[in-house]
Amino acid sequence: MVDATEISRCCSTPLDSTPLELIRPQAPLRCCLLSGGESRRMGRDKALLSHPEGGSWLERTLRLLAQLDAPITLLSRHGPHLERSEALQAELKARYVALELIAEPPPWEGPLLALHRLMQQHPNEQLLLCPVDMPDLSLAALQALLVDAATGSPTRLRLAHDGERLQPLLGLYPSSAPIRAHLAAAVERGERRLQSWLVELPCQAVPLDPRAIRNVNRPGPSQLA
Repeated sequence: MVDATEISRCCSTPLDSTPLELIRPQAPLRCCLLSGGESRRMGRDKALLSHPEGGSWLERTLRLLAQLDAPITLLSRHGPHLERSEALQAELKARYVALELIAEPPPWEGPLLALHRLMQQHPNEQLLLCPVDMPDLSLAALQALLVDAATGSPTRLRLAHDGERLQPLLGLYPSSAPIRAHLAAAVERGERRLQSWLVELPCQAVPLDPRAIRNVNRPGPSQLA
């Protein structure tokens, strides 16, 4: 996570509130779901945990993203995630939503490298990055990010903020040529921390309902069973 000092360096414009209605960003939108983690703290595969709305966390998140009517890319190193998602392709295709499945090759070195791979695969789009471990994520939260992107600078990154800290795994990342080049250079020099890269870029923190963007990393009362 990005601490308070990093927030002040990363986000050069103040937080503001925006109406929760869907407005498209200027560049084509693509939803990108990351499910390549090892779930060490959970002790079992988070993506395949059952969700009370039906299916797994993975399936529920894919269906949620499909409501934005934009193509979806799943990036995962885990065969069971790709297999489970493949079964959804026909369902989403019937809703005119294309689901692309990418088996992430080694090395598996975290979300910054994953984002770099996504930007190389899909240049000049608005990539809505989303983690698989936000089981309470809402459509309203996703729409709020799109509203902010549509009403501000198209070159600025939009990152979710829960009132205390940034949640940079949920955000809009323009895959424009300058940002792709900047990220490629960072990866080339060995940078692997998403937070360290973000402080070098113009970012906008978008305040969202903290309940909707809660990361669930450990088993316990807060874990959906």
